[in-house]
Amino acid sequence: MKTKKFNLQTLFAILLMLALFGPTPSVNAQTAHSQTVKPVTVESKMDFDGTIEAVKKSVSGGGMMVLAELNQGKILSMTGLQVKGHSFFVGNPNVGKEAFSADPSVGVVIPVRINVYEENGKTFINYFKPSDLFASFDDKKVKMIGAKLDDKLQMMMKMISK
Repeated sequence: MKTKKFNLQTLFAILLMLALFGPTPSVNAQTAHSQTVKPVTVESKMDFDGTIEAVKKSVSGGGMMVLAELNQGKILSMTGLQVKGHSFFVGNPNVGKEAFSADPSVGVVIPVRINVYEENGKTFINYFKPSDLFASFDDKKVKMIGAKLDDKLQMMMKMISK
């Protein structure tokens, strides 16, 4: 009888682990796709501080605005890590209005995040293509906005990497 109890406990433990850590029923092909998305990375021809200024200039020149900034280097210095990293959250309120009107849950992927960092003496800019992030939404308008944002970001990166 002890063996049966042990087997039931083992079975219960396995089922519990699968329920907690296994794939959820909501996982679909698009969710799996979004887990394989890689950031676009561009090397800047400027130093770190110059790149920060160039990003700000190209954002405003591209019809967008910096909505928020995060100086990751400064924050991480509190832990003793010395790193140059700065993120920008950029967008256009009119584009945001369109996207949120189509699907209010789009706030999980906008505003767009642009990251500037230094590695081995070189400065890089990276971001996730909005169209990749917007792919999991059903609304065609949201997907169209993602494609337009891709074009804007690509144009901005060309300006900075010249």
